[in-house]
Amino acid sequence: MAKITYIEHTNKKHIVEVPSNMSVMEGAIQNNIPGIDADCGGSMACATCHVYVDKKWFEKLKKKDEGEEDMLDMAYQPNKFSRLSCQLIVSNELDGLILRMPSKQG
Repeated sequence: MAKITYIEHTNKKHIVEVPSNMSVMEGAIQNNIPGIDADCGGSMACATCHVYVDKKWFEKLKKKDEGEEDMLDMAYQPNKFSRLSCQLIVSNELDGLILRMPSKQG
C-alpha cells in the first residue's frame, strides 16, 4: 500500500491508500477521485488520466515510453511533469506520491 495525494485543479486534496501493483489511475477511480476520467480504462488509448507529478517525485518514477509520450501529446496542457496515471504502477517506493490534475481532461 502507498498513500497517494491527488490534488484537484481547485487545490482540493484527496489522500488515499492504494494497493501495490494497482495503477494510480485505478486508485483514483476506485476512490471516486474527480479529475481522472480514464475513458479507455487504462489501455493507454486516450489521455484522460493525465496528471502532473510533483517535481520531487518525477525523477523517482519509471521513465515514459514512446507510446505514453505520443498519448501525452493529446492531453490538455501537458508539461514536463505530465504522466498518464494508468502507466504509474503503485509500489511501496511511491508512498507519499503527490499528483495534480489538470483543469480538464483532453
